[in-house]
Amino acid sequence: MALAVADRVCAVAEERRSEGRPLVLGLAAGASPQEVYRDLVLRVQSGQLDFSQCLLFCLDEYYPVHPQDPRSYTKRMSSLAAELGISKGNFRIPRGDIPREQIELHCEKYEQEIRSAGGIDFELLGVGRSGHIGFNEPGALAKSRTRLVQLDERTRKDAVSSFGGLNGFAREAITMGIGTILEAKEIALIALGAHKAAIVRRLIEEPPSPAVPASFLQTHDCATVYLDEDAASEIVTELSVSEC
Repeated sequence: MALAVADRVCAVAEERRSEGRPLVLGLAAGASPQEVYRDLVLRVQSGQLDFSQCLLFCLDEYYPVHPQDPRSYTKRMSSLAAELGISKGNFRIPRGDIPREQIELHCEKYEQEIRSAGGIDFELLGVGRSGHIGFNEPGALAKSRTRLVQLDERTRKDAVSSFGGLNGFAREAITMGIGTILEAKEIALIALGAHKAAIVRRLIEEPPSPAVPASFLQTHDCATVYLDEDAASEIVTELSVSEC
């Protein structure tokens, strides 16, 4: 599965290179895409792939958190960007250390930077047990934009080990909105494991709804869901495989 997703990233990168413009990536920091990232790093290191001109927009960041905090997504994703050969000048992520009164302006600037880059070519997502993509928790609207959000308790509990206890865990985050994500030209969502089976069934089989934010991917013209057998175990609908 990871190889298939990495192959698709490489194909889109080649398409953009042939057009004479850089690839614009949107990447998630969660556990689900990590095997994809490892494969892409190996391809960069072996000279099969060149991301030196790639622009990277990360999905989200906890709030408040300092960029140098080892628990921050900034720390994690900047390390990944360096391994992929993406320059610091081409790395973007919402900041978790800005004053609260500046968050709205910061989010508007993030949206503008994505637009100025020509939009995201390929968005890689995971899905939380709450149905979130990015940190768009249940109740998020299809037209939502980058903003500060409250984290669902399930989301906090799932990531609590990184923060040394629930009391020390961030209660908020800054995330790309559903509307921002859906403007990507191509989207891939990865879900692994039996603990994701219930929410996978809902995002695929239930009508798009704020109750399961990931279900809005059904409305996208080129979104692919990559599942292992455990994550797909509760799906009743017969699935088909198609290309964008």
